[in-house]
Amino acid sequence: MEKLISSKKFSGPRGPVVLTIMDGVGIGKYEEGDMVRRANTPALDWLLTHAVSTRLIAHGTAVGMPSDSDMGNSEIGHNAIGCGRVFEQGASLINKAIESRDIFNGAVWKELIENVIHHNSKLHFIGLLSDGNVHSHIEHLEALLTEAKAEGVKTARIHILLDGRDVRPTSALEYVDRLENFLSALRKESNIDFEIASGGGRMKITMDRYQADWGMVELGWKTHVKGEGRKFKSAREAIETLRRENPGVIDQDLPPFVIARNHSAIGPIVDGDSVIFFNFRGDRAIEISQAFESETFDKFPRGPKPKVKYAGMMQYDGDALVPSKYLVSPPGIDRTLGEYLVKAGIKQLAISETQKFGHVTYFFNGNRTGKFDENLEDYIEVPSDMVPFEQRPWMKAAEITDKVVEAVKNGRYRFIRLNYANGDMVGHTGVFDAVEIAVEAVDLCIARLLEAVKETDGILVVSADHGNSDDMYERNKKTREINIDPETGKPKPKTSHSLNPVPACVYDPSGTADVRLSGHKDLGISSLAATCLKLLGFERPEDYTPSIVEVG
Repeated sequence: MEKLISSKKFSGPRGPVVLTIMDGVGIGKYEEGDMVRRANTPALDWLLTHAVSTRLIAHGTAVGMPSDSDMGNSEIGHNAIGCGRVFEQGASLINKAIESRDIFNGAVWKELIENVIHHNSKLHFIGLLSDGNVHSHIEHLEALLTEAKAEGVKTARIHILLDGRDVRPTSALEYVDRLENFLSALRKESNIDFEIASGGGRMKITMDRYQADWGMVELGWKTHVKGEGRKFKSAREAIETLRRENPGVIDQDLPPFVIARNHSAIGPIVDGDSVIFFNFRGDRAIEISQAFESETFDKFPRGPKPKVKYAGMMQYDGDALVPSKYLVSPPGIDRTLGEYLVKAGIKQLAISETQKFGHVTYFFNGNRTGKFDENLEDYIEVPSDMVPFEQRPWMKAAEITDKVVEAVKNGRYRFIRLNYANGDMVGHTGVFDAVEIAVEAVDLCIARLLEAVKETDGILVVSADHGNSDDMYERNKKTREINIDPETGKPKPKTSHSLNPVPACVYDPSGTADVRLSGHKDLGISSLAATCLKLLGFERPEDYTPSIVEVG
């Protein structure tokens, strides 16, 4: 890769450049339900008024999604921020692979199908059942099931993870009914046995990330693989019963369930079967993939590992090669901001709590595990609390800030990047008061960063990876009026990300950079990489999205 070119106008500040990502903090369209606007945020308000500021696009094609109706998320957001360009992401790549039939002509798909035909065994699909298009899409599952039937698969089992996070909080039955109708239509066309076999909320089973709670994966293993757990006649019966027993529960938190006939699970995963994990996003797919593939697995008592053919929709970790078999190749992201800075000899720090640690490291570095240079990079993970986010909405923001303030003042780093998870993780709970507190906690911490950067003549960049806390009320899709819960008389919570832009502020307390807006229109968050390079005293690589500021 080419080397960075030093700027002739500005050689960088005396102190560090600090990139602060307020996860899930956007600029709301409506006053009602905008917890960012409702919160007391004097530091952010000051930045928006006194610093150089603008707004950036954080969803849709600006971050590599198929269309501008697709929300952004933390993974593709940090990809875009860290690599400085827009790459087509999982959803787009899979849509094209299905349309072109490359996915079905590939060696992995053929291997899994041939294995099932040869053993007269079952083809299993595990994944998030929704059209949120963040981790998965139900249309992808339907395409795979249709092709499986066409290629002679007689028995398929679907293990569904309920969303309520990237879609409406209690919309699970809409997707279950859609899938059941789809399977019924397939069965009418030929003599096949395709059924839902198990399920549970995505925050209860299977979809842990960053090794925060292997117990979730263990529970998913027992549910999907062993067919152990509470048994029901159908997914609808399970969801309706579990909702009655857990008043107020949203889909992501529903307990696991197993579908049974004559008291026996209909879909345990056994020797000779094939398994496809149909999520395309990596962070919450790695651990279950390791459970299926690792020969030396020790995270929980797995029991005898079934001898199956396993594949992911994509490869979720390109460095660790997890999983070893996958249907669609992930985007090839190279020449990230972190790698460029290492080549230029810039000492860096990346820090967040567990919930977003992988975002400021793995995703920021273009889906790459590990460091580019052990001597020039330090990564700090602050362990997240193992409690529901709404019960502790301040999360680990203060502890992160303690370490960042120390790092700013000790002069060891020229570039620091950090993520405050609060606005996103608490936003997903739908608990309005907790979300307000979460935003305020982040603002308190930004005030501390302002002082530290001012003291050291550094430069502070504050932005976000997508919106969430800025759009917390569910609205009618046509009229945009707020949907009211008939039982409580209060607005129904919206737990998914927003399509709103995010703020971007650059604070140069010493004034030596002579920072001003660059004048480029309709920039997305991928522009933050070039912005940080400008502020560090470098010109952007030619194919990087332009900086939001000019200097010197």
